[in-house]
Amino acid sequence: MNSEHLTSRRRWLHQATCGFGSLALADLLSREGRAATTDRSANPFAELPPHFEPRAKRVIFLYMPGGPSHVDLLDPKPRLEIDNGKPLPFEKPKLERTKTGNLLVSPWKFARHGESGIEVSELLPGLASRIDDVCVIRSMVADNINHSGAALQMCTGEQAFSRPSMGSWLTYGLGTENQNLPGFVVVCPAPVFQGAQLWASSFLPSVYQGTLVRDMQNPIANLAPSGGNDRQRSKLDALKRLNELHRQDREQNSQLDARISSFELAFQMQKSAPEAFDLSAETQATHQLYGTDKPESQLFGRQCLLARRLVERGVRFVQLFDAPSNNVWDHHGGLRENLPARCRAVDQPITALLTDLKARGLLNDTLVVWGGEFGRTPTAEGNNGREHHPFGFTMWMAGGGVRGGMTFGATDEFGWHSVENKVHVHDLHATILHLMGLNHERLTFRFGGRDYRLTDVHGNVVKEILS
Repeated sequence: MNSEHLTSRRRWLHQATCGFGSLALADLLSREGRAATTDRSANPFAELPPHFEPRAKRVIFLYMPGGPSHVDLLDPKPRLEIDNGKPLPFEKPKLERTKTGNLLVSPWKFARHGESGIEVSELLPGLASRIDDVCVIRSMVADNINHSGAALQMCTGEQAFSRPSMGSWLTYGLGTENQNLPGFVVVCPAPVFQGAQLWASSFLPSVYQGTLVRDMQNPIANLAPSGGNDRQRSKLDALKRLNELHRQDREQNSQLDARISSFELAFQMQKSAPEAFDLSAETQATHQLYGTDKPESQLFGRQCLLARRLVERGVRFVQLFDAPSNNVWDHHGGLRENLPARCRAVDQPITALLTDLKARGLLNDTLVVWGGEFGRTPTAEGNNGREHHPFGFTMWMAGGGVRGGMTFGATDEFGWHSVENKVHVHDLHATILHLMGLNHERLTFRFGGRDYRLTDVHGNVVKEILS
């Protein structure tokens, strides 16, 4: 098919489907112009067997854009109190954005919690109460010191070029349990660095990109069917017949197949998604648990409650961005004021999510991951801030086959370098895929003459944290 014929075909398809209430919704799920090279086009979300028995069936990624300060939250450093105000006693890495000053002690106290006795900052009392369910990884490292590249690496495995996001890889590799809802949902109230690239499918078929939710009151555009379900059904059946006629006597066109299936998914979503996204169905006690009745935690509380409802209904991957505005964890200044505010916004909702998942028997096979693209320097930027820090930072995981009540790895006594059991972002991704029953070296997609994977040519499963 030449380019002129293809352009004419797309124009005809658009004209033939104008007025369909699910068209815009289907376009969210399948866009032309991407490379679609799988043989799963008839049902791209069909549930597939994993490579081996999984520990987890679904993932909730609690993403804190901007970079939470590890030395103020989950990696206490008594040496900072001793040497507060003194220079760092060794040369800083050459990879540096600005010249930070002397060492800055955390303004907040740490205490041991739970049977595990893990030290947690006073800024996270809720998480401290659930610390025995959590594995705190204190030895994370990344390769990029800027938000754009580091965020790309954390979400897609690649810091410079467009690559499929982690949620896209998982839905491509496993499909989804619920055929009436998207397999990959992203809740991001405000724009963030790199934006849609963080949940894009890149060269994977476009049906695997994340379905973006911005407005919690109107989560997905065109969700209400045009003219009622019966009329919508008859329109889609007619469209399917037209597409089947067009496909006859032509070579297999996986883009067209995926687009046809996306219309059907969009119709099913119009029936199922309103109920899934309806938080008013929850009890007052549940809303109070998640903090949706408090101004400071209302937004992220609603996000966490929605995440529980979605994974409960079989959505494979849910990524929540704490994003009332851009990069709210990026505390170059105002650390003493702004870090407590962010913790008040997320601590109760996250605690509620862990509590609720466990009470419903979902935590065992739901993997919860928390973190940002990097940490913050133990040295001061100005007198009330910290700079970007990819050399050693903290993330945590809970549920889904992870050992709770443990810490793994360590940074040096100042919190600068990862010095024990270093965990690279590629290792984190390999471990998440492993917990979902996927061998990160076998989950590949051929594009541009080579096989690609989430971990590129890197990554080792962190077996020590597995239950």
